[in-house]
This record gives sequence, structure tokens and C-alpha cells, in this order.
Amino acid sequence: MFFRLFKEGILFAVNSILINKFRTFLSLFGITIGIFSIIAVFTVLDWMEKSIHDAISSMGDNVVIVQKWPWSFNDPNLAWWDIMKWPAISMDDYEAIMKKSTKAEIACFAIFQPENIKYNKNVLSDATVGAITPELKDLSSFEIEKGRYFSQFESSAGKNVAVIGADVAKNLFAEANPLGKEITIEGFKATVIGVTKKEGKGGITDNGFDEITLIPVNFSKTFINMRNKFINAQLRIKAKPGINISELNEETTMILRASRRLQPEAISNFSVNQASMLTQGLSPVFTLINTVGWLISGLAIIVGGFGIANIMFVSVRERTNQIGIQKALGAKRSFILLQFLTESVLLSIIGGLFGLILIFIGTLYTNYLYDLHMYLTAGNIFMAIFISGIIGIIAGYAPAYSAAKMDPVEAIGYSF
Repeated sequence: MFFRLFKEGILFAVNSILINKFRTFLSLFGITIGIFSIIAVFTVLDWMEKSIHDAISSMGDNVVIVQKWPWSFNDPNLAWWDIMKWPAISMDDYEAIMKKSTKAEIACFAIFQPENIKYNKNVLSDATVGAITPELKDLSSFEIEKGRYFSQFESSAGKNVAVIGADVAKNLFAEANPLGKEITIEGFKATVIGVTKKEGKGGITDNGFDEITLIPVNFSKTFINMRNKFINAQLRIKAKPGINISELNEETTMILRASRRLQPEAISNFSVNQASMLTQGLSPVFTLINTVGWLISGLAIIVGGFGIANIMFVSVRERTNQIGIQKALGAKRSFILLQFLTESVLLSIIGGLFGLILIFIGTLYTNYLYDLHMYLTAGNIFMAIFISGIIGIIAGYAPAYSAAKMDPVEAIGYSF
């Protein structure tokens, strides 16, 4: 009986679509836009959330990042204007960790700040330059596609060499080979010895190492004021195998407090951050965005539901005589009810599938234009079909019920 009802519902739905193409198109258009809106929102959110979590996880759950600014403000007695007075992380801090830490496997010092980079007539204004110690390569996920990374000797000697990101290479050299070419950073020449592999954009974060130029920190001293307390300097410290992140955190704090000669009662004038802080901080943000997404997209879904209800009421009116004949021949109310509900659900799902097709095309086009990694997930596809089915049931129940309770005599004699 169920398959018979399902078959007849499909046949009636297809017949309705073929006979009333334009009306059906307008009705399905509403549910298509509704599904497109809600799944597009969650596709973008999934992409943002995944890329941010990937960026955070790439830091490693066994790595702490020491900076001037904390990633979360948990101390009510600490104000931002107090933090402004703190000194920036320095090479002295790096050397203290390298000499005294027993729990760190590796540590790196880095300064990231905007500088002007030039090659011939091509200029990148406010391009990110990373002045680093060579250990960064072992603490980050970037790969060298062309050339090589600078050596320990080049770093210690402050050689004027540079490893540039994929986007930097494209903007400065176009299709030419950048290796061996000289670029100018704030008026100082540097020879390009390597190019990083393209990573692509991610979420609301930047382009990773695609837009960064890496140089030895000792070379950067020629144009970066290391005494400036506002520079964006940091220490990245990785724990040895078997060492808990909290142990590394405590040891790092003790070493830096001793190095900076802080009194026992004084507040630490630096921040030891870790990836879990960002994850915890972003969780309520994504919850809020998801809630707002549901509210906004829900309105579009409701509009689509009204479209489905409208076409079903019209379908019931057009087939009143047929309903009367079916009931006169012994068709039960449940048969009529399920017949129209099947048709309503099918129409709604068809509209939802069109919405999914539009999103799939949109993600392909967006990925092509902007080199993103945005995909329509199986979970979102299932959710779209499920929502479409539920909307079909809700929107189609009233018309189906009105058809099921018709008097067969009145229905047969009804004139549309």
C-alpha cells in the first residue's frame, strides 16, 4: 500500500509539473532559494570553522607561543593599557629559553611586521616580513617548493637572503624564476633563495605563508628597531616528547620571569598562549553565528513552504472531481491524505535539490576564482533533503487534509 501511494504521488507530482510548468517553477523557486540560503550559510560556516581549526591545530597541541598580548583575558585585574606598557618579546628571551629550558625540544624567535618589498618596478606595499630564527621551519607546516631554506650559518651571520611566499613570488616576478634575484626590503637588498609551496586562503584568517617573506632575524636588525616595544614579536616553543603542555607552560613562565628579573609578587609582563585558548574562545562565536544563520535562513525556508502550500491547494481544487471519484470507489481518507503528502514532499525535495545544485556550482566557481577549499559536505546535503522533506510535510498537510475529508458526492459535482 505504501509503495502504491508513493508511486501515485510521484505520478501526480510529475503530471502537475508537466502541465503547470510556470506555476510549479514559481512555487519551487521559493523552496530552492530557501534551501540555497540555509545550506550556503552553513557551507561557508563549515569552511571558516574548518580552516580556522586547521590553522590552530597546525600550531600543534604541544606548542606554546609567548607574546606580549594574551589570546584570552581571564585576569580581571589586568587591563589592556597595562599590557601596552610591557616590553616586546626579545632575542634575550629566546636565548634564555634556549640555554635554560629542559622541557623544550625546540624554540624559535620571530617578528612579523609590514614592510615595502620591491623588485624592479613591481612594489608590494605593507607586505608581511617575517624576521625569524631558522627553527621556524621545524615548528610550522609550510613547504619549500623551489630553492631552499636558509642555513644556520646564514641566519647567525645575518646574510641578506630571503624565502618568499607563493603569492609574493607571483606578484613580484609573475612567471619568471625568482631564485637568485635580488629584492629590496625597506631599501636593503636580499637574494631570493627559496619559494614556499602554495597553501591557499583559509577562513577568516590570512593566507598563511603565501604572502610572507622570511628573512634571518640578524639581517632584519638593519631596518627593524628591536627595542620598539610595539613590534609583533613572539617565541614559539615545542615541548619534548612526553612533556605535558602545562609543564612547558610553567617552565617557560619561570625562565622568562627570572630572565626579566621580576619580583615574586609582580605580574608576568608577557603572555604564554596555546592553541586551546583560541579554540575555547571561538566556540561561542561559532555558536552565535550558527544561531543567527538558522534565524535568517529560516525565514527563506518559511517563504518556500508557503509556495509549496499554495501549489498544493491549487492542485487539490483542480483535482476535486478526481478525489470524489476515488472516494466513491472506496478510497479511504488515509489514501487521499498520503497521496497528496507524497506529492508535496516530492515537490519540496525537488526544489531543495535545485538549491543544492546551485550551491555546488557556486562552490566550484568560488574555489576557481579565489583558490579556496570550500566544499558541499555530505552532512549539509542530508540536512537540505531532510529540511525539504519536513517543509513538504508541513506545507502539504493542510491541503492534503482538506482533500481527505471531502464529501465524495459534493466532490464529484464540484465545478472548478
